[in-house]
This record gives sequence, C-alpha cells and structure tokens, in this order.
Amino acid sequence: MLTAIPLLVIPFILFNLGLATAPAEGSSYWQRELFSAQMMSGGVWTMTMADALVVVALVLLFIEIMKSTRTSNRSIVDHVLSLFVFVAFLVEFLLVQGAATSLFFTLMLIVLVDVLAGFSVTIRSSGRDVNF
Repeated sequence: MLTAIPLLVIPFILFNLGLATAPAEGSSYWQRELFSAQMMSGGVWTMTMADALVVVALVLLFIEIMKSTRTSNRSIVDHVLSLFVFVAFLVEFLLVQGAATSLFFTLMLIVLVDVLAGFSVTIRSSGRDVNF
C-alpha cells in the first residue's frame, strides 16, 4: 500500500519545510547557492536550492510515470492520491503568500503532468485490454 503514496508529495513537504524554517527570508531561502562550478567555456554554473528541488521533483516525476504503467486496482488509488496532491499544491499556491513563487508554480506544473500522464497511461493501457 505504500507504493500507492505519490512521491511528488516529497517536494511539497520540502518546500513547506523551507518556507517554515526561513519565513523571514521568504523566497530568498530557495535562492541560496548549493555549489558552483567553473565550466571549460569560462562560465560559472551555479546550483541553487530551488534548482535542486526542481531536479528532485523531475526525478520523482519519472518514477511516478513508471509507476503509472502498472495495471492494477492500486494504480487507480495512486492516481486519485496524485490528484489530491495537485489540489493541495493549487490551494496552497492560491492561498499562501509564501507559495506565490515561480518555483512553487513549476512544482505544481510537474505534479499536474504526473496527474495527466498517470490517467492517460492508464486509459491507454486499459483500452488495449478491451476486445470487441
């Protein structure tokens, strides 16, 4: 049953932990530099906390899409829970001042892609199982 829990709730929790631990800093918490690297071109590549959170969310999105290819009753529960996670993102984006950032909006779109991909893959794969 733990496999039905949407993994994209992790970025939601991490964002809110960052928001709760640094309320005075606001969105500047997510602009903190994690590391930077000198590139061969002479440019400097900088990874911020926000960039790392988006990378984590994209990796989790890949895993969620792989999970959506299962055809079982658990996959329906997984899709419904993913929809609840999206609704939580949407409500927080609209009602919480600290969540009105492009980072949070990007995370919300990643969750929306998860919801749409999950339902699309399930409908597509179940359509192959039906014979007329």
